[in-house]
Amino acid sequence: MSRVLIVEDEESIAEIEKDYLELSGFEVVIKPDGTSGLKAAMEEDFDICILDVMLPGVDGFEICKQVREVKNMPIIMVSAKKEDIDKIRGLGAGADDYMTKPFSPSEMVARVKAHLSRYERLVSSAKAENDVIEIRGIKIDKTARRVFVNGEEKVFTTKEFDLLTFLAETPNRVYTKEELFKAIWDMDSIGDIATVTVHIKKIREKIEYDTSKPQYIETIWGVGYRFKV
Repeated sequence: MSRVLIVEDEESIAEIEKDYLELSGFEVVIKPDGTSGLKAAMEEDFDICILDVMLPGVDGFEICKQVREVKNMPIIMVSAKKEDIDKIRGLGAGADDYMTKPFSPSEMVARVKAHLSRYERLVSSAKAENDVIEIRGIKIDKTARRVFVNGEEKVFTTKEFDLLTFLAETPNRVYTKEELFKAIWDMDSIGDIATVTVHIKKIREKIEYDTSKPQYIETIWGVGYRFKV
């Protein structure tokens, strides 16, 4: 079931949109202000976002800009303003579509379906070309052996890339240092497991916001490491 995020401060409009989307088989989450909307868009997984322009806290343009820097999900911006400059600004911030209030809820549902269908085709096409892992702002292109963190490419050594990819391919599974050494270096550790610790440290320096409080590669004390999702 596709998940839709609605960021809309007018409760009556948000509820109508929610009702129509749920009748069409979507799971819908409503956020009534820009601050909570931005937080949800950045931290949770949604397939599409319907984003009002004028919001308390953070406006829709800024939300669109920040989300687009790290996520590719379709964004439909909504506004009561009919001026072309607002539409141009919204599309320039990265929105895929722009709707002017008032609009038909049926039209809104149709646009949501159209954008999701187009996005799924693009994603399927991209996956056919490259084998890519994407988890919370981290994109690992296995085919090209490239890593992007929030859209910025990071340079990894061969073993750093292999270790990061190995952990990300089996998220939430805990591996001992011995298991990781054998998997990546293709040999028994024989006392060399410190190599794993050093490589984990280097990887964290490239992907974590705060290496003292890692959000991706978690240490399971007395056991080993896991890639957390």
